[in-house]
Amino acid sequence: MAEMPDHWFAELAEHMGPAYLRYSFTRGTDQEVGALIELLDLQPGDRVLDVGCGPGRHSLGLAAAGMDVTGVDISPRFVDLAAEAGAALDVAIRPRFRLADARHLDERGYDAVISLCQGAFGLAGGPDTELPPDRELDEPILAGMARALAPHGRLAVSAFSAYFQLRFLGDDDRFDAAAGVNHERTAVRDPDGAELPAELWTTCFTPRELRLLARTVGLRVRQVYGVTPGAYGPHPPSIECPEFLLVADAGTPPSS
Repeated sequence: MAEMPDHWFAELAEHMGPAYLRYSFTRGTDQEVGALIELLDLQPGDRVLDVGCGPGRHSLGLAAAGMDVTGVDISPRFVDLAAEAGAALDVAIRPRFRLADARHLDERGYDAVISLCQGAFGLAGGPDTELPPDRELDEPILAGMARALAPHGRLAVSAFSAYFQLRFLGDDDRFDAAAGVNHERTAVRDPDGAELPAELWTTCFTPRELRLLARTVGLRVRQVYGVTPGAYGPHPPSIECPEFLLVADAGTPPSS
């Protein structure tokens, strides 16, 4: 197994393994894949990069629909699970999976780039986060995804709603208003049900923040939709939606 990356989520993924797919938010994958194909006008043979692919559930669905998919994740355990499932697919173009840190993404030339369900985007916060004061937490991740797009490329990124998080703030949650990061204490289980105490840091957004951040990294925003796992589509944002889905086109990267 590859060396464990320096990110708080990698340890949790190592513990959960395939048990991650037992969580209710993973059960709408087929619907989400179908919606992404429509929203991004994906065609068989299109090169798709899935950033923070986890065990590969969206990558596998897109590969089954004929796309040429590469999935990257920071968890060696998740990459191994995705690769195993991909090898079992009966498809013309098998999906590829590899270990990568979305904070330092070095990819180019994709027809579409996705990052869903806080697979990478939204997880840049943590106990030892240090970024220059003139950059947002997830800006390097979104910038890397923007660079990965071909000139005609399209992007879809989901993000947790700040409105929803504050409306339903749990007793064990601590919301950092300055950073927009929710810190949650919980537990995750492995396939045998053994619990591991866990701390989660999830960056939350408003639609306006997503639009501004996308423009900062040179993307051309199409729309921000309000979505729920298993119910993706062109729905207007609302405070009832747990997530927002940013859909954008490749633009001109800003000069450094």
